[in-house]
Amino acid sequence: MKRILPIIFLLFAMQILHSQEDGVVSFSLPVRNSLKFNKYILNPTFSFVREQNPYVSIYNKREFTQFEDSPQTYLFSYSGRFKENEAIAFSLFQQNYGVLTTFGGVANYAHNVQLRNDSNLTFGLNLGFYKSGLNDSKIITNYPDPSLDNIPSSTLITINPGINYGLDFLDFGLSLNNLVLYNLQNSKIVADDPEKAIQLHIMHTGYIESYGFFDQSKFSGILRTEFKKDKTVVSGLAMFSIPIGVWAQAGYNSLHGISGGFGVNLTQNISFEYNYEQGMGNLSNFGASHEIALAYKFKNKKYDYADDNEEGSIILPADERTVAPTVKKLTPEEQARKEEQAIEVKARRAEVAQAKLEADAKAKAKLAADAKAKSDALALAKANAPKPKLAADAKVVDTKPKPDAAAQAKLNADAKAKADALAKQKLAADTKAKADADAKIKADLLAKEKLAAEEKAKADALIAAKLAADTKAKADADAKIKADLLAKEKLAAEEKAKADALIAAKLAADTKAKADADAKAKADLLAKEKLAAEEKAKADALIAAKLAADTKAKADADAKIKADVLAKEKLAAEEKAKADALIAAKLAADTKAKADADAKIKADLLAKEKLAAEEKAKADALIAAKLAADTKAKADADAKAKADLLAKEKLAAEEKAKADALIAAKLAADTKAKLAADTKAKADADAKAKAKDEYTKSMDNIAVSLETAKKKQQQLLTNLNATVSAKEKDLQEMKEENDLSDKGIYKEPKPFKSTAGENAALESLTLQIAEVNKIQTEKIKEIEVIYNQRIQKVSDKNDPLNQYYLKAIETLKAEQSQAIQSNKDLVSSLEKIKIATEIEKKRRIKRASFVNAEDRLSQDKAALERIKKTTPFSTTPIKSTDFDYGEEQPNMQILKEDKSVPKGFYLVVAVHSDVAKRDEFLTKAVAAGQNNINFFYDVTTSKYYIYYDKFDNIEEAKKALETKGSTSYNGKMSISKIEN
Repeated sequence: MKRILPIIFLLFAMQILHSQEDGVVSFSLPVRNSLKFNKYILNPTFSFVREQNPYVSIYNKREFTQFEDSPQTYLFSYSGRFKENEAIAFSLFQQNYGVLTTFGGVANYAHNVQLRNDSNLTFGLNLGFYKSGLNDSKIITNYPDPSLDNIPSSTLITINPGINYGLDFLDFGLSLNNLVLYNLQNSKIVADDPEKAIQLHIMHTGYIESYGFFDQSKFSGILRTEFKKDKTVVSGLAMFSIPIGVWAQAGYNSLHGISGGFGVNLTQNISFEYNYEQGMGNLSNFGASHEIALAYKFKNKKYDYADDNEEGSIILPADERTVAPTVKKLTPEEQARKEEQAIEVKARRAEVAQAKLEADAKAKAKLAADAKAKSDALALAKANAPKPKLAADAKVVDTKPKPDAAAQAKLNADAKAKADALAKQKLAADTKAKADADAKIKADLLAKEKLAAEEKAKADALIAAKLAADTKAKADADAKIKADLLAKEKLAAEEKAKADALIAAKLAADTKAKADADAKAKADLLAKEKLAAEEKAKADALIAAKLAADTKAKADADAKIKADVLAKEKLAAEEKAKADALIAAKLAADTKAKADADAKIKADLLAKEKLAAEEKAKADALIAAKLAADTKAKADADAKAKADLLAKEKLAAEEKAKADALIAAKLAADTKAKLAADTKAKADADAKAKAKDEYTKSMDNIAVSLETAKKKQQQLLTNLNATVSAKEKDLQEMKEENDLSDKGIYKEPKPFKSTAGENAALESLTLQIAEVNKIQTEKIKEIEVIYNQRIQKVSDKNDPLNQYYLKAIETLKAEQSQAIQSNKDLVSSLEKIKIATEIEKKRRIKRASFVNAEDRLSQDKAALERIKKTTPFSTTPIKSTDFDYGEEQPNMQILKEDKSVPKGFYLVVAVHSDVAKRDEFLTKAVAAGQNNINFFYDVTTSKYYIYYDKFDNIEEAKKALETKGSTSYNGKMSISKIEN
């Protein structure tokens, strides 16, 4: 159930924060706790300053969540650079302040000017366009407030310029918030805007140079000061962001309190942020505020800015994470088998690598051995070569025969050639051995690679089979889902077909019922037409007899008129008797009620006379004086009413005598006129009977039906005249009653009549008169047509029959015109009487309400004074369960009262509509020690509101409500605001 308290809070908060004219709300988006998103709301240059990538964000803030219908803000925005030195932002927002709603948009533009390599100057502008007004669905009151109808919706434009000077790590800036607030509704600039302010800021942005987890972490901090008309707001906000894509921030605002929050990059593009704000001081009791932001970041590929830094995310990009080879998770057996295969493949690869290393080592060793063998052969050949004789050997005598020099050279050449051949053979053998070893190693390596390929093929086959099985399972699941969907669609189609069939059947049944009803109506119409034709035939058949017995019919009509007059007199006498009986019953009931009330008062006083004898005596004296005064006033009123009744009866008798005399004179005149008319009609009929033709006979027949309709018309007009006279009489009596009341003369009021039956009868009577008038007009036209046809045949205007029917037609037209005019006059008089009667009814109701309110207020005061004087203090504690608090009430509500109850904020402890329960609660509260207990009566809800304290403003009332304690009588206390 919606409560009224947010409305009171809203009206209070709006006076402090937002509103200045009826239906006008200042431009103030509560985006103040984040240095990550929507910074251009703080200063229009921040769509460019320290920004790199464009982003789209969705933002929601709910303030003072302790209350229902608390202020809420919704913001959808785009912000980012679009050129090297320019940035833009667009946003749509809606703010709900209880009964006020604001919807609009903000357009932002920022331009940067490079001054030096390490400094720049940025200009920005925010242009807001929004509409504010009342939200009727949020207004809850038990009394219509005309002032709410005078609060218009307003369309406004606001201009917010700003400037920023930036260095390497510092930014200094200024913005003019709500520099111009223009109301398009009245084409005026809004004066005294409470949100108009000059804002200064200084911001620092830096990075941490270290090793480890916090390397390249970013720190940002801003200090702001807003100079408004009646106050200055100081705030600060700091944010710490680490490279993995997580940040935290905290802030303080001298008006709104403290805040804290965190954010995270879910992916490289999607980010989430949450902030919490808690008010301080007077706003601490209104509850906390919550902010949620969801953003999507676009990568800026066109420009590269020096102040940009890459951020991480919880979910890594695809190129930085390993993709699983299978879609479905492996079972433990499959995982173990896969690990064994991986180990085997790894071992085989290690063996191949080891064999390759060993072959390489053997080859290197073989080459070294060959090189050594070659060097040894050369050394041996050199050793076998003849050595030259030393000089010292010259003294030794050589006894061996010396070989020939040519033979010696040949021998050396042969030895050298033999050594070279051996070396070549040795090298060829070594090369072949190395080639064989390499071939063997290569064959082994190929065999191992073939084995590894086979193992890999088997593993790939297993993976492919697994993927195929998973694909098939997914396909089967999709097929099953599709089959289920088709089955559901088929079921829905069947249900729709059934519904359509039912609708068609219902339409057919309705059509048949309508056709049957039309047929029945047509049959009824035919039956009515047939009955009318039969009645017309009967009437035509009776015309001759009626003409012959016209005198007798006239006498019967006169007798009926007399009978009607006598019946009306009898009815008037019966109504007078009923009225007298009602007056007597009312007097008896009033006397009995008064006696019962006096008896109850006396009984209450006698029951407590032992506790307060002196007070009882005073009360008895007051009661006796009041009873004497009431008895005298009642006797005077009864005597006056009786005198008025006698005067009224005398006036009614005089009017009746006058009416009887007029009726008798009219009857005599009508009888005389009728006799003369009958004699003349008989003579005319005798004269016409001799020269009648088919035209005159047709006109005579129509004239007979006209005469019948004329009598019915006269009777209906007489009834309408009687109705008008009766309503005129009631109006005069009510007016006389109200006039006498205004002069201080009491007259017993007549009870209100139910107008539903009278209105229905009057409507039926009016319709009957209109129908008869229509028939009369048509019949006269028929006679005119026949008369014109006869003129064409008998063109002599001096013809007696032509003159007779011409005169008759003129007479019928004059009578018809007079009847229609009389009907219009009576209807006009009836409308005037109706309007005057409503006015007199309102006078009577107002007078009765005033008298009842005065009497009730006097009785309520007497009852409260009696309870306070005669109720002793209870010696035993009274529990909260002993109290009947009555109807459950909201924490706060607005009531409209008359001037007898001062306006303000009342601490209501109970609400009762029964006087006995009201007095019971008052008695227990006084017995519990609360002698300041009081109450007032709400005429709108007919309930008594019991309270014991009143305040002039809501702050004091709320403070008293919070510190009410645990007293038994205020267990369900609430606040009610009285607005006179």
